[in-house]
Amino acid sequence: MTTTNTQYDEAIHSCKEIFLKKSNDYGTAWRVLRTISIVDQIFIKAQRIRTRQEKKGQKVLDDVAGEFKGIINYAVIGLIQLELPGDAPEEMKIDEVSKLFDKNVAVAKKLMEDKNHDYGEAWRSMSQQSFVDLILMKLQRIRQILNNDGKTIMSEGIDANYLDIVNYAVFALILM
Repeated sequence: MTTTNTQYDEAIHSCKEIFLKKSNDYGTAWRVLRTISIVDQIFIKAQRIRTRQEKKGQKVLDDVAGEFKGIINYAVIGLIQLELPGDAPEEMKIDEVSKLFDKNVAVAKKLMEDKNHDYGEAWRSMSQQSFVDLILMKLQRIRQILNNDGKTIMSEGIDANYLDIVNYAVFALILM
């Protein structure tokens, strides 16, 4: 588990570095995004990876690791947006954004540790294609929850789906 924790932290560190640099460049412009827009941004990235997997090539030379990092960062944005009150300011200080990033990633990591305890590290035997498919499935679930006005009868909420998306993308990065 120590290796997994170290690899997890390294993957997240590279994501956070990008996240904070972009927040420095653009401010927190992402604060205007609604949940469906965040879902669509993640969908675009996951679909791009899937299309590349199926076509065995690409024309735009962005790397797959960068797409998974983008998925993680948008999922963290989604988690932050869910927890902020509706009247929270659109522009936030980098220190505050950094703390919110860390807080939400800590929740995702704890979930990963708990699931690894129960399942072993089964994800290490999974394919990158499966991680992409699972991410796309989680996005479909979020869309359905949104169609149900955010209500679920028996299922986990939007936040749980974002947490799983973070972890699937981290697993994909670790296995790369």
